[in-house]
Amino acid sequence: MGQVLRIDEIWLARDPLDMRCGPETTLARVIKAFGAAKPHCAYVFANKRANRMKILLCDGFGIWLLARRLHQGRFVWSALRSGDPVALDDLQLQALASGLPWQYAGANFVIDRQ
Repeated sequence: MGQVLRIDEIWLARDPLDMRCGPETTLARVIKAFGAAKPHCAYVFANKRANRMKILLCDGFGIWLLARRLHQGRFVWSALRSGDPVALDDLQLQALASGLPWQYAGANFVIDRQ
């Protein structure tokens, strides 16, 4: 079976989100932070403690709101609380959602000899 939802871009928001926010409030935060909610884009938010995450996904017809909570530990977010949004690839999102250091996942990280 193929992929159910198409995701072309993944954006990591730097400002914390109140996890009590529902789909409409989260959509308003996406528009405030990113200017618009584009089709086939995922927008990733965390709370202040970085132990909960929400992803707003626009599929071209409507929106999906996904939530994730770690039972132990935190998502790797600490140094990202200011500045422009960060683009992620699929592997980085998978690492982030698992609580792993996402900066080292994906095609952008190169190991070389110094």
